[in-house]
Amino acid sequence: MAIVQISRITNRKGLQENLPQLAGAELGWAIDDRRLFIGNGTLQEGAPVIGNTEILTEFSDILALRGSYIYNGAAAGYTVQTGPTIGDPISQSLQSFYDERASITDFGGIGDGVTDCTAAINRALYQLFCREVNPQIRRSLYFPAGQYLVTDSIVIPPYAKLYGEGANSSVIVLDSMSDYCVRFGDSLQQTGVNIGNNGAIAPTNIEVSSMGFRAQVVTDLVCVEDASFCTFSDVSFNGPLTTADLVDALDDTACVRFFSTLSLICNNITFRRCEFRGTTWAVNTPNQVKGVTVSDSRFDTLYQGVLLGDPAPIQGGPTGFRMISNSFDNIYNEGILVAANTSLNASVNNVFYDVANHFGGFTNPAAPVISFNANNNVSIGDMFERSSVYASTHPRIDINNTNSIGVSNADQIQIGTYVRESGIRVVLSNNVSNQTVFTVDATKTRAFRVDYTIVRDTGVSTSNVKTGTFTVVGSETGGSSGIQTDDSGVENNSIGVTLDAVEASNTVTVRYTSTNTGFAPIINYSITHLA
Repeated sequence: MAIVQISRITNRKGLQENLPQLAGAELGWAIDDRRLFIGNGTLQEGAPVIGNTEILTEFSDILALRGSYIYNGAAAGYTVQTGPTIGDPISQSLQSFYDERASITDFGGIGDGVTDCTAAINRALYQLFCREVNPQIRRSLYFPAGQYLVTDSIVIPPYAKLYGEGANSSVIVLDSMSDYCVRFGDSLQQTGVNIGNNGAIAPTNIEVSSMGFRAQVVTDLVCVEDASFCTFSDVSFNGPLTTADLVDALDDTACVRFFSTLSLICNNITFRRCEFRGTTWAVNTPNQVKGVTVSDSRFDTLYQGVLLGDPAPIQGGPTGFRMISNSFDNIYNEGILVAANTSLNASVNNVFYDVANHFGGFTNPAAPVISFNANNNVSIGDMFERSSVYASTHPRIDINNTNSIGVSNADQIQIGTYVRESGIRVVLSNNVSNQTVFTVDATKTRAFRVDYTIVRDTGVSTSNVKTGTFTVVGSETGGSSGIQTDDSGVENNSIGVTLDAVEASNTVTVRYTSTNTGFAPIINYSITHLA
């Protein structure tokens, strides 16, 4: 029947456990639970069922009232069949549905940059990944955009997955002195020498993405210890240091440090599309690691970029460390330095801008951009803003008389102590004396060989050609006397071009003299030397 008017309202109140069957339209207030109910009425009055219906208030358990969730996929334009038949869909409780994901806000974390979230974050990581060994408890931990202030190290256990809204949007900020902003721990959140004690699982399969770690104090950011198969993607690592602080290594901080034991060697760790800045080093480790890859990342505002094996390798030092397709800029000293007795590492397809210039730009070189001090390291396909002109005093790649390989820009290849520069074509002048072809810094190269071919057209259908090797040995003193040369060239006809070399102040100048034929000679040459 139609509802014409409400003539009177009756109600009851009492404890939830004493709530009776209410009459039709009668209200009942549970004073202990602060929940409100209304009677359904009788079947004769048209009620579908006898009982009480809860009226929703702020104290109602909505998830319990709405018994189940069924995925519909309405965006597809039709109802998805989730069960074996259309009439038998798969359902789950709303509580189960919402428990499929976890947010740091569920554990009391607040990204306001003021609230101390240390306990909340560590508690969330423990509850989601450490409390039980059953993998069903694991849930990715979401950090909504915000700054999450911490005052002590966050300990990330095995199988943890942390993700946010972006490297500069969801940021964990350390504002008090601590060993690290973030460090890896085992399945009991034990760290350091205690990793693996009490039957705990060592750090493994940890993933961090679309987040940032920032220190407002001078300390390390991340400690990767005894870990395997872990990934950082789209993560920023930011320290507080500026170029004014980074003229030495006294602050001794790193965005990432690695530690291993003989039984738990860090291996298969990946950094992808990350940013490292504001610390002494982006990465610093003398410890044994096997298979760390840093790719498509940016290194900026550092004293040195990557330091491997210094001051002395521990248990063989880092091996299999691969730097691939990264950019380096605003770095005071070397972009990559591999110390003595540290082998099997590679730099591939990286780009180096203002690096190893003491923040003075590429025209003021102060150190090698890449330095290898051990055998079996390679630099292939790396590109350098430092040109050949400025690489004569401080090379782009210095392999320091080791059996390593360096390919510098497109103009030089080094294999151990053997160095070969790309061929160069120069148009010489007709009828001149003692003109410079090129110069060599004799403090770096005391002896070298020039493979050359000189072509001089005759104005008819033939050309005069000379090819050969011009060998130069610098003087003992680096002065003007004592330099030795030898030209072993062969020519099909006299081309009227001779080569010689002079030395002054440790600079060797290779010169040419040409006769007057009316035609300019052209020389193609490549320099080879043994360091």
